[in-house]
Amino acid sequence: MKKHILEVDGIQKQFDESVILSDIYLKCETSEIVGLLGSNGSGKSTLLKIIAGLVKAPDKCIRINGISKNKAMGLFNEISYLHQNQFIPNHLSVKKAVLLSIDTKEIESFYEDEMIKSILNKKIIHLSAGERRYLEIKIVLSNSSKFVLLDEPYNGLSPIMLDVIDVLIKENSKKKAIIITDHNYQNVIKISTRLILIKDGKLYNINQKEDLIQKGYLSSVL
Repeated sequence: MKKHILEVDGIQKQFDESVILSDIYLKCETSEIVGLLGSNGSGKSTLLKIIAGLVKAPDKCIRINGISKNKAMGLFNEISYLHQNQFIPNHLSVKKAVLLSIDTKEIESFYEDEMIKSILNKKIIHLSAGERRYLEIKIVLSNSSKFVLLDEPYNGLSPIMLDVIDVLIKENSKKKAIIITDHNYQNVIKISTRLILIKDGKLYNINQKEDLIQKGYLSSVL
């Protein structure tokens, strides 16, 4: 299977006089799950939103398979973003949300998912937090993009649903590159094939868990 590579370079961001991100370079490729770690307020969500094009960063450079995408209008077809908050309106039915979000050629296979089958005749407002989050993640992972940014995918989930979501993410990582960040850092560390850390606006590659202690992110190895 052909590898697809996303590179993001030159990301800088500050709010008022506070520098949040400073000359960030990030690279990921299909079949990777890249865990993005950092303390609260370190800029994790901001970085993902910049990559997705939801927050402006004038000097940002994006390349996919070595080709510049800075001026590409179709970047939303290349990179998918899962918002940390609910994004499907409560008044919709599950079936309507799927029809609005999934390519008609993929709907039949989408419905084969046992979890989706169990909620297909419900309205969004009647779903549990876990069911709703599963549906949102499944929708984001089921489009044609090769790169997926997951912001707080575990938000509000029970331990059982954490395992279910992990299986879904791992299955899709076989053909996609996934960058994930979450306050549940233990699960991020567990599921990731590679870890990076934001600290003081800089991005650091984490080669072993002891590096997280050295950087002051953890007090002891899990």
